[in-house]
Amino acid sequence: MDPLLISVAFILGFLVRQVGLPPLVGFLAAGFVLNALDFEGGETLQLVADLGVTLLLFSIGLKLDLKSLVRPEVWGGASLHMAITVAVFGIVVFGLGVAGLSLFAGLGIAQATLVAFALSFSSTVFAVKILEEKGEMASMHGRASIGILIMQDIFAVLFLTFSVGKLPSPWALLVPVALWVLKPVLYRLMDRSGHGELLLLFGLFAALVAGAGGFNLVGLKAGLGALVLGVVLAGHAKSSELSKTLLGLKDLLLVGFFLTIGLSGVPDLEAVGIAALLVAAMPLKAGLFYVLLTRFRLRARSSLLGSLNLANYSEFGLIIAAVGVSNGWLSQEWLVIIALALSATFVIAAPLNTMADAIYIRYRERLCRFETNTRHPDDQPIDPAGAIVGVFGMGRIGTRVYDFMREKYGETVIGFDFSTKRVEKHNAAGRRVLFGDPTDPDFWQRIQHLNRQSRMMAILTMPKHRANMAAVRHLADIDFHGQIAAVAHFDDQVEALRAAGVHAAFNFYSEAGLGFAEHAWEMFESQQKSEPDNERH
Repeated sequence: MDPLLISVAFILGFLVRQVGLPPLVGFLAAGFVLNALDFEGGETLQLVADLGVTLLLFSIGLKLDLKSLVRPEVWGGASLHMAITVAVFGIVVFGLGVAGLSLFAGLGIAQATLVAFALSFSSTVFAVKILEEKGEMASMHGRASIGILIMQDIFAVLFLTFSVGKLPSPWALLVPVALWVLKPVLYRLMDRSGHGELLLLFGLFAALVAGAGGFNLVGLKAGLGALVLGVVLAGHAKSSELSKTLLGLKDLLLVGFFLTIGLSGVPDLEAVGIAALLVAAMPLKAGLFYVLLTRFRLRARSSLLGSLNLANYSEFGLIIAAVGVSNGWLSQEWLVIIALALSATFVIAAPLNTMADAIYIRYRERLCRFETNTRHPDDQPIDPAGAIVGVFGMGRIGTRVYDFMREKYGETVIGFDFSTKRVEKHNAAGRRVLFGDPTDPDFWQRIQHLNRQSRMMAILTMPKHRANMAAVRHLADIDFHGQIAAVAHFDDQVEALRAAGVHAAFNFYSEAGLGFAEHAWEMFESQQKSEPDNERH
């Protein structure tokens, strides 16, 4: 890859990261800078971008619970939002065309509907990146957002399948049978691929060859194939490990995707003006998501964070516009307009998602007016009665902490996690674990009656440093009088936690190494002491 491309992408990504924004904003800016320098991405960069999106869809499949797609807030929210958006945006676009406004002129009902359809999608790439960085993929709003995005992806795949004027091959009917036959084979291969580079290579084979390649052969979309293969492998015990193994490569390849958006064309003043008009409609899109999610009984905070995740325009909008251009339905300028609007909404949505909790706290009273009187089954009030030790984040570390503390303090220990699947698993194993999101300020308000006990201990074991820091801030907001302990992955994170008010912060890797060393020392000492006895006998 061109050194100039790598340099500009790194420099702008680094600078943006220093001001608290996701690096993807810098990568988008890099694309526009490179465009201004007459840099052409070419086929190689496009291939990198396509591979990144394919691996992203495969990774989503690895984490996808199919049952989540039948939840009313998912299929209902996605369908209603798309129908309303297409209807309203389509009427507005057609009206602007009737009024004779520039590029809108000449757009008939069908073309206006196509533009509205392209604008109705939200970016899967953006939302997943934001949720991963915040560690909120399994949260209430994270699961709702991902489910809605998957439904949108299905709508897009159906459109793309029929828009090319040809149906899939008759062999596509055999895909379910092929997957049923291949599943045990793939599971066996995954079992025997170990934990290193061979597992990574297996993931690439499953996503790009068996999934994308196999679906392409029968006339189905490659991205759909990667998503389906991810779902097939999601039930395997190593699916989470495979997802983490692919994470670095996937993120690197997605840099190419963000660069291609900026390199898609040079807008003129007219295109900039129309793109600005589309960006101005972004609050309407987010507001509609908020209203719909609250109607499906999600709390105000969950609805707000979900709507901010879904507020922007989508890469699928670009793909749909490209299909419209190739079929002669739209002019080439619409590709540049949608690309510019997409980039602008990314830049706007990134800091909004970063400041989501602050926005919620500031406007909580107004936002809560939209809540329904009943709560979603997964969003019920919390009753941790009798607990004096709370473990927040019940992953591998949290589970071991919980088990140790329960040996010491009995049933006064309680765990919390924002993954319903993980909560169910722990409860089935006999642990007392409740659903709750420690990054949610309302979560702490609901258990405030326990927080003034000086003996109360809060142990923060969430995998994301940002999540632990958010929990510490919320504890301070409710004047928590107990002790706080937290884990971190790096020494600078330990210092940040201590500065925020954590009484005991531990570098997980350092403590794990120390624990292993102590165990090895005890074993060696025990052996040394037993050797004289053996010699006497």
